[in-house]
Amino acid sequence: MPHPTLEHWHQIVKTRDARELANILAEHVVFESPVVHTPQVGKAITLAYLQAALSVLNNEHFHYLHQWESAQSAVLEFQTICEGITVNGVDIIHWNDAGRIDHFKVMVRPLKAINTLHALMGQVLQRGRGQP
Repeated sequence: MPHPTLEHWHQIVKTRDARELANILAEHVVFESPVVHTPQVGKAITLAYLQAALSVLNNEHFHYLHQWESAQSAVLEFQTICEGITVNGVDIIHWNDAGRIDHFKVMVRPLKAINTLHALMGQVLQRGRGQP
């Protein structure tokens, strides 16, 4: 049976309810993006990236293929299509003792998918001025 944090995450993805993200993230969460070379630290910036990702990646094609879970972490392999490009990637999620996500890393392939996501995410984040 999946950890409650993972169940909560899957519910957020299923409902596309970005408002619920704040309830699952730790204050000092670290987010690692496939296109930003330094880890992003803090709830506000992580919220911005994850909200943008929900908007860009979580379309009608998005689905998780596999899930590997341990006591306080999981790897979720996903696939979607963005602008005709098949995107394959993994979300590597770690949560603290309180069940809040304290580390979220996204890895994506192939290079064409990374370049497409970089452009699309940049557009979404720019619209939110003041965000990354």
